Amino acid sequence: MTNFDMEKLALKEAYLINYFSTGDNRGNFKKCFEKNIFSNGGIEFNVSETFISVSEKNVIRGLHFQLLNPQAKIVCVIKGRVWDVIVDLRVQSMTYKKWIGVELSDKNNKAIYVPRGFAHGFAALEDETIMLYQCDGLYDKSSDTGILYNEPEIGITWPVKEKEVIQSERDKSLMSLKEYEKRLRVM
Repeated sequence: MTNFDMEKLALKEAYLINYFSTGDNRGNFKKCFEKNIFSNGGIEFNVSETFISVSEKNVIRGLHFQLLNPQAKIVCVIKGRVWDVIVDLRVQSMTYKKWIGVELSDKNNKAIYVPRGFAHGFAALEDETIMLYQCDGLYDKSSDTGILYNEPEIGITWPVKEKEVIQSERDKSLMSLKEYEKRLRVM
């Protein structure tokens, strides 16, 4: 039960993970994380918290991150499908402001490793999509924030029409990239 395959993505330190899955006439069984396998593959990860989100079709969550105490995340879909996006927000990085989008679903058995210093967001492509987040690092409410999902300077191509996007009031009021850069200068 150790068939994990980790594909290094174009954004340094990010991985697309094909995790173990098996099934029979009873249903299926999936293994989303095994510390030793991940460590051998180059991902040092200590689960600090785990949570689940349920989203309706066309919900976009994010782009979220913590300013002061960034968390690393492993994200997968338990039910449904999402267009999952990570953005490199490390200003000194050669891939600063670059993004990668991948489809994660309950059928394709993929997860994404989101390194510290990256923003994370997703668009739900089906009703009642259930996401599992495993986080490395403690939640820091005081620096939990984000950048608008449609920030033009980042230029993410989302699979949801602008007029159909459903967002929380919090996500609608996230900062622009310029505001983010300004906050970094005063920290």
